[in-house]
Amino acid sequence: MKIYNLHKEQYLPISVDEAWKFFSSAANLSKITPPEMKFVIRTKLDNAPIYSGMKIEYTVKPLLGIPLHWITEIVNVEAPRIFMDRQLKGPYSLWEHTHTFEWVAGGVLMTDDVKYALPMGVLGEIAHSLIVKKKLSGIFNFREKTLVNLFGVYKRDEHVAN
Repeated sequence: MKIYNLHKEQYLPISVDEAWKFFSSAANLSKITPPEMKFVIRTKLDNAPIYSGMKIEYTVKPLLGIPLHWITEIVNVEAPRIFMDRQLKGPYSLWEHTHTFEWVAGGVLMTDDVKYALPMGVLGEIAHSLIVKKKLSGIFNFREKTLVNLFGVYKRDEHVAN
């Protein structure tokens, strides 16, 4: 099984607490997912704060409108600095997405580290190079633009309280 890594960083002009409140709410995932993916949360969340062991079910249509059932578990919660979601059921052989939030002058540095693998051996590697890598890049690029629209542009000379 070939393991891939995706690393993204984005500075936002908000506090660590504001970032935590937004990103630790699964209800906000649909806001930062491209609409053509038809991302729908199936779990009743009631705005509950995330916790280790929390399971969330989704339906997503990442390719050709084919619906996929996805279940993730929240692990390693250290509010308001870090949490990980791990796929229990879905399209990947491995999916571990670590979210970290670090105070910086003028805002927060948000980091996404995704460790993932595809099923089907060599066919999965071919799918990665032809489709999956580009699709994931597009999803995170959409997310970056959406977050700028929601929170504004980070400016190093502004100071946001932690």
